[in-house]
Amino acid sequence: MTRPFARRQFLNLAAAALACPAAVQADTGVERHDWRGTAIGAGARITLYHPRGDELLARARAEIDRLEDIFSLYRADSALSRLNRDGGLAAPPFELLDCLSLCARVHRASGGLFDPSVQPLWALYAEAHNAGQAPTADQITAVLARVGWKGVHYDSREVRLRTGMALTLNGVAQGYVADRVAVLLERAGATRALVYTGEIRTIGAPAGRPGWSVQIDGGPKLSLSDRGLATSAPLGTVFDAGGEVGHILHPRTGRPVPARWRLVSVSAPRAAPADALATAGAMMPDRARLAALVGGFRGARIEAAVPA
Repeated sequence: MTRPFARRQFLNLAAAALACPAAVQADTGVERHDWRGTAIGAGARITLYHPRGDELLARARAEIDRLEDIFSLYRADSALSRLNRDGGLAAPPFELLDCLSLCARVHRASGGLFDPSVQPLWALYAEAHNAGQAPTADQITAVLARVGWKGVHYDSREVRLRTGMALTLNGVAQGYVADRVAVLLERAGATRALVYTGEIRTIGAPAGRPGWSVQIDGGPKLSLSDRGLATSAPLGTVFDAGGEVGHILHPRTGRPVPARWRLVSVSAPRAAPADALATAGAMMPDRARLAALVGGFRGARIEAAVPA
């Protein structure tokens, strides 16, 4: 599968001070443990303080791998890849259904702008620009016929797509994975951890601090405790070498959304809704519409909205 120019990962890694200095924990007697890797196509990191930190990190890595088998578009045998290839998926994993339910909520709240069924458009843009040219108007019109959330049907027995459709969960899956890893760590007894899988989820706070210190590039410095944080930008990932064709596509026009925002950051009690709201928020035409969108989700708030 063709990848666009991945600038969003750099934006997020540059935006977040993902761990406090080890000296902060020097008086606790609890060793700090760190892991770096990848998750859902992004750089990933986990920092935690726990006497069995190595064991917990191994379990977290296994959980990330399990979730990649559900959500990854880069694994041919993942649940999402099989759904897109076959147009249906029997006995879908709970996590996929849970994610689709959240997508439906944000789709409604955004007036249909947040729409994971834009995957055929995404593939069109990626392949066209990989060949050195933009997709034509006729190509975009043809592919738009295969886009539309109303063509997605799901329940505990099956997920089914209208013929020719495909989904991308890249606007929510990174946050969802962070949440699931955080739940695993909490159940194992972790009370102080930061999980970064392209988006951030925190558990508790380092000793002596109110929260984990996070710096948003071009925005405020935050202190997060038991919250998720996500950042999105129309030009955070681009299809073209010139950096002008953004990856967030309008489900009705088939074109990249206008880059009205340099970035939008949203926090919430969980990272998955923060992720979806940040993605949808980057499509909002003004601050009032952005505030109305985020305000409809309990505990969510805008942390940064930087105009382009």
